[in-house]
Amino acid sequence: MIWNPFKAAPKSFLGVDIGTSSIKIVELSRAGKRRKLDNYGEMQAASLYENPFRTFEKSTLTVSTQDVIRAIKGIVKEAGMKSRKSYFAIPDFSTFFTTLELPPMTKEELPQAVQFQARQHIPLPLSEITLDWQIIEGDNASRQRSPFKVLLVAVPNEIINQYQEIAQSSQLELLSLEAEVFSLVRAAVKEKKDPLILIDIGARSTTISIIDKGVLRISHSFDTAGNDFTNVISKGFHVDYPRAEEMKRKQGLNPGERSPRESLLPLVDLILEEIKKITQSYFQSERKEAQKIILAGGSALLPGLVEYFSENLRKPVSVADPFSDLYYPPILEKDLKKMGPAYSIAVGAALYGLQ
Repeated sequence: MIWNPFKAAPKSFLGVDIGTSSIKIVELSRAGKRRKLDNYGEMQAASLYENPFRTFEKSTLTVSTQDVIRAIKGIVKEAGMKSRKSYFAIPDFSTFFTTLELPPMTKEELPQAVQFQARQHIPLPLSEITLDWQIIEGDNASRQRSPFKVLLVAVPNEIINQYQEIAQSSQLELLSLEAEVFSLVRAAVKEKKDPLILIDIGARSTTISIIDKGVLRISHSFDTAGNDFTNVISKGFHVDYPRAEEMKRKQGLNPGERSPRESLLPLVDLILEEIKKITQSYFQSERKEAQKIILAGGSALLPGLVEYFSENLRKPVSVADPFSDLYYPPILEKDLKKMGPAYSIAVGAALYGLQ
């Protein structure tokens, strides 16, 4: 959690995921112990605007604030969402992650030590960022204090201010912001025992994370992602973007006549190599090996991807199903299964308030 001025939690809330090419909002509520899906909605940038919701500027993705505000208002109104209490997820490429190793110390000494170490690791002045951190190893409660490993997350204040403006102008009450990987872990990771790899293949970026006992240990983002898949099909088959998107979603890596498999494999293999690098690095530092893989994001359902990853990584691969623990009308089950990977971040953001 990056910013949280409120402690009281409402009975129902919205989880908001502002992506590059779409915005997704989920409304969840709790009745007793039952968590319920009340509403969901999505708006594609192409349906309203010629430009995406985010554009590249200075090696980062800048939000088109007014377009986002219009889209959020439209989704909330069209879906008939009642709650205005909201949790927003910040894209991983707008955040900075690192792991710190600290010697044994008291609980009172820890925050100051984290601040001091942050100066050595973060390439921005501390006055321009908001820091959040959590202990992933170590214990300062017992008499035999042990060294610490701390996961440090930094978000530029400019990003936080922009999200506050978006929420306020959309007439939503912003309860908290968090890096989207934390929302994704909350929604997609059901078992919290063995280490696992969580792969989020979005439109403009892919994020590979290692989760151990339900705790984020490593998170790494890079640019190869779903839009690249579509672009390479468009160029290779000399078809327009919508037709290339259709070929990607229907055929993917499956073999067949005019299959885009051979065009896609070099990009998919780039993602595979990144996974292997990260898992090898984690094994060398922790002597632990991830036991399974979960795919999320809009390209998680690319035909043949689960089988290809499983074969090449020699691990069981599944697709995120964030709606599995929620109550909803059975008639929605088939649609929600298909939507699940793309809606994982929005669901995870809303789930924050149900903890």
